[in-house]
Amino acid sequence: MAEELSLLLSPETAFDEAALQAYLIKKTGRKDFRLSIIRRSVDARKPDIRVNVTVRICDNVEPPDVITPFRIRDVSNAREVIIAGSGPAGLFAALKLIEAGLKPIVIERGREVKERKRDVAAISTKHIVEPDSNYCFGEGGAGTFSDGKLYTRSKKRGDNRRVLELLVLHGADPAILYEAHPHLGTDRLPGVITAIRSSIRQAGGEVLFGHRITGISIDNGTFRGVVVNGNMVMKADDIIMATGHSARDIYYLMAENGVRLEYKPFAMGVRVEHPQELIDRIQYHGKSRGKYLPAAAYTVATQIAGRGVYSFCMCPGGFMVPSATSPGEVVVNGMSPSRRNSPWANSGIVTEIREEDAVKYGSTVLAGVIYQSALEKKAWQEGGMTQRAPAQRLVDFVEGKSSASLPKGSYFPGLTPSPLHEWLPGEMSLKLREGFLEFGRKMRGYLTNEALVAAVESRTSSPVRVTRDPENLNALYINGLYPAGEGAGYAGGIVSSALDGIQAAAKIAEKYQK
Repeated sequence: MAEELSLLLSPETAFDEAALQAYLIKKTGRKDFRLSIIRRSVDARKPDIRVNVTVRICDNVEPPDVITPFRIRDVSNAREVIIAGSGPAGLFAALKLIEAGLKPIVIERGREVKERKRDVAAISTKHIVEPDSNYCFGEGGAGTFSDGKLYTRSKKRGDNRRVLELLVLHGADPAILYEAHPHLGTDRLPGVITAIRSSIRQAGGEVLFGHRITGISIDNGTFRGVVVNGNMVMKADDIIMATGHSARDIYYLMAENGVRLEYKPFAMGVRVEHPQELIDRIQYHGKSRGKYLPAAAYTVATQIAGRGVYSFCMCPGGFMVPSATSPGEVVVNGMSPSRRNSPWANSGIVTEIREEDAVKYGSTVLAGVIYQSALEKKAWQEGGMTQRAPAQRLVDFVEGKSSASLPKGSYFPGLTPSPLHEWLPGEMSLKLREGFLEFGRKMRGYLTNEALVAAVESRTSSPVRVTRDPENLNALYINGLYPAGEGAGYAGGIVSSALDGIQAAAKIAEKYQK
């Protein structure tokens, strides 16, 4: 007999399997049962911190909960579909095409994970940015060396659960299926990505590295193929453009070839870093998190003069990382390992950049791209023309004072004191400073000079949207070209990007089934 229970437990019971088993034996009187956790979330709103846990217990003779397997079918001789980009949108689109009996040809400008790790390390140790292999480009896209957050507020895109199941089938921790805020960790993501590549190749699909798109062929509103590396022509009837929000050259290529683009509001700002112990004390009501509670996270948001100021990609127990994609620019981002055991907590704090702000840098549909680039170059100059990031103590930034020194931080290339309040654009600087004041009122202890802010946090989302047919998901008036994921302006994060890629692949499959 199966039974589902909703429980409110102490962290010591909720996060210890033996203690949870003993609690259920006492509560139900049953001794011989199999336990499955369905949902788990920490409730730290009150000093007496509790954990909401939903469990399913059933007799051992009943069949266990089973994840629907991924069926590897032979598509080596099937109709080919090009997928540009091996980020979440591209990889999950490939898996969907295989399930539909189509052959994915995944082309990726960067390198595979093993080689990419060396390129990522060189940014921090040698200040060398390889334009095609960095934190944003390469196998797995920006997701591979990201924090690995797997939650999304969107419920309209498709089966979120199936994305998580596919990750588990490729080596992810099964806990992502029931945690309220599932997280993989940057140390585990590379193995999962490599396993997905293996599934694609086992099915007869292809994954090709070092393939940068340098031309697009569109004839009478129909996609015909792409030029790769300046001279190699790849022909196909369909392509899923899942190139990510940092592939700026692709936006220019699409614009030159008649693909309709539009300005999309986006957000930019800084990355703030506190000691993790301080954030734990704030969130856990002055208590240490102890053995069982996770490193505390936070989410903050406010409105300043009609514009949102909010946290983005908060990384408890994490590190700040250099995410530039070209020499001569500085971009800061954050990530956490699976255990979230770093002594620092960092988060993007960003504000909306509207079209009227961006057109000062260029009155085209790509004004947002130009705006981003201009500030990234300014950050490079302020940091000392290396990958050192310009930074300021948090209270100094808010009060408009220069910082003579900086607290210790996690950003490995190093930090350079810089008056961010002076050179960040007014629409950004003033909103962020007022936002931090508001957050300090909501979280006592948050506004402190123990914390630092570093610039510039610019790759939060795409500043461009590729206009597409809402019914068929192809680029408007262009048959066979399917923009997908963050780069197309229709997703944000691993799960929503994966779902968008799946939807694009499903539309292609539906077309040929008809």
